[in-house]
Amino acid sequence: MDALLQNFFNFQVYHDVLPFLLGGLWTTIWLSLLVIPIGVVSGLALALLSTQSRSRTVRILVAVYVDFFRSFPPLVLLILIYFGTPFLGLELPKLAAVAIGFMLNNSSYFAEVFRAGIESVPQGQMEAARSTGLSRMQALAYVIVPQATRNCLPDLVGNGIEVIKLTTIASVVALPELLRVARDAQSLVYNPSPIVLAALLYLILLWPLVRWLSRLEHKSRALH
Repeated sequence: MDALLQNFFNFQVYHDVLPFLLGGLWTTIWLSLLVIPIGVVSGLALALLSTQSRSRTVRILVAVYVDFFRSFPPLVLLILIYFGTPFLGLELPKLAAVAIGFMLNNSSYFAEVFRAGIESVPQGQMEAARSTGLSRMQALAYVIVPQATRNCLPDLVGNGIEVIKLTTIASVVALPELLRVARDAQSLVYNPSPIVLAALLYLILLWPLVRWLSRLEHKSRALH
């Protein structure tokens, strides 16, 4: 038991590395605040193309895009973007590579969530909105998308939580997010306690979101 505490729950190590890990936590937070909105907006755009486009070709292309990036490993995608683009004569900054990688991956998941939300809105809602004089785009913006977002909000929050956890792959391009800093600290103190502390910080960060998600899911089940 003493060996377990010394190696994984060493409070002296916690005290020594906490300032560094808090810096990594801040990087994780602002990175999440950057990539989640990008994924949401691009996913909504794909969902609208998938459900509203009259072109069968466009709908097929969106479906192929969504299936491809949902199947492609995000870590490999980020490695290809950051380390592969220089061979094409384009050197991307670390943050740009991460943003593009997350956009491609996350948009595919958010697109499916929004598509399900849009399809859950009765067709009569569009017809009623158009009958009041709204254009199709206005009806989508003011009537359909708000209802769709409300219907799929638990899934959007769940996806957002997964994205926050997925920010750990940014360490592959040396962005100092929380897990990267914890691993660096571990190599300096020769003790895995920084990894455990990083897990505890993730728990503190995500616990309120998980509880919010549980409440949203409970309300959704009650409505249905």
